[in-house]
Amino acid sequence: KKGSLERMMFVCGFAVSGYSNTEGRTRKPFNPLLGETFEYLSPEKGFRFFSEKVVHHPTILAAVAEGRGWKWDTAGELKSKFWGRSVEVIPVGTLTLKFHDGEVITYNKVTTLVNNIIIGKMKIEHSGPMKIESTLGVKAKIKFKETGILDRAPHLLKGYIQDRDGNKVATLRGQWSKDLMVEHQGGEECVWKHTMKPEGEPGSRNLPKFTMTLNELFEDERATICPTDTRLRPDQHFLEVGQYSKANDEKLRVEQKQRAARKAAE
Repeated sequence: KKGSLERMMFVCGFAVSGYSNTEGRTRKPFNPLLGETFEYLSPEKGFRFFSEKVVHHPTILAAVAEGRGWKWDTAGELKSKFWGRSVEVIPVGTLTLKFHDGEVITYNKVTTLVNNIIIGKMKIEHSGPMKIESTLGVKAKIKFKETGILDRAPHLLKGYIQDRDGNKVATLRGQWSKDLMVEHQGGEECVWKHTMKPEGEPGSRNLPKFTMTLNELFEDERATICPTDTRLRPDQHFLEVGQYSKANDEKLRVEQKQRAARKAAE
């Protein structure tokens, strides 16, 4: 319902859920090439998504998604700082969710810190405030708490939701790697719960089953997807099947091709 507590609750769950798959994923990810795209279309779910890398330095990615009754888009830059034993990644930009009834909700992403990059076991933390605001005046704030040495529970979240008059109508708590609970006058309910990852499955890279399927490329898709689609990158597929030497050679080839193209354009 437009401007409702229920809608804001589930938007909070959606905004938090994207962080759950980052736990344990400390290796450097594939850096997309300039103009590289990814498209996902699911008629049965009534959902489609498209993303593109639009600037190489600084790295800026743009994405848009559409479902039944809503549209979502973002374009953001990633800034990084090196602190000797850790790397801090600061996202710059706003994420926008537009509903068919006219309500628009915006929110931001929080800072990511990769610790122990030289000595010890690397781990990922997310910290800082996430502000979620509706054009109808409903607001929410979620604090991502960095795990301290004495903290028993990691990845803690806490926050609240305000109505358009500024009254706190719900409190939020949970862990970004597990769940988000909302307590309001009607009681307490879970608005999001993390999907368990396949245990010990080769090549899972700490990802859930759905995410693992996104890089699959079927022969009948080759004629319909964009030639810039990331699923056409041979280096990723070589890496997935454990052919690391071939993966490295192909990664070097496509990156050199990109540098040559950029130099020719200049």
